[in-house]
Amino acid sequence: MGVGAAEAQFHVLAVDDSIIDRKLIERLLKTSSYQVTAVDSGSKALEFLGLNDQDDQGTIAEAPSVSLNNQHQDVDVNLIITDYCMPGMTGYDLLKKIKESKFLKDIPVVIMSSENEPSRINRCLEEGAEEFFLKPVKLSDVHKLRPHMMKGTSMEDEADIKGVEEIQSPEKTRTQYNGFDVVS
Repeated sequence: MGVGAAEAQFHVLAVDDSIIDRKLIERLLKTSSYQVTAVDSGSKALEFLGLNDQDDQGTIAEAPSVSLNNQHQDVDVNLIITDYCMPGMTGYDLLKKIKESKFLKDIPVVIMSSENEPSRINRCLEEGAEEFFLKPVKLSDVHKLRPHMMKGTSMEDEADIKGVEEIQSPEKTRTQYNGFDVVS
């Protein structure tokens, strides 16, 4: 399996209303060889996933699909990472809608927030969030995402991905952000 195939292996949907935070998470995910789609609201995330926001049942009339550039494509998202505090639909509301959908409920969801409120964190984890990250998200946080995405892969796929990781990062990765070295 080539490196290019592994890069397309995992697709992360990043949701944050802050352009700065959205660009940061997008950069960290791409540095870790994930395919990234970034949107600025929970409603746009649901639209991308093909979930009808008006449907109170949280179901989808058809299997999820998205139309980009007038081309019809199937949505293949392996993980959703969303900000908690956004105007309109919060990250918690988005989490609930995803977990209520029979087509999307198995997609791992990670919530991130700049506010360390234990009751908020517990509520998200109880509702089905895999992780709760405090902002700013760091490269070490992004490395915690892979096991959640691996849950849905076969053993053969997992072996291929582990082999590619060794090729891509035989030594520590160094990334610089705002003048700080981030070593993983």
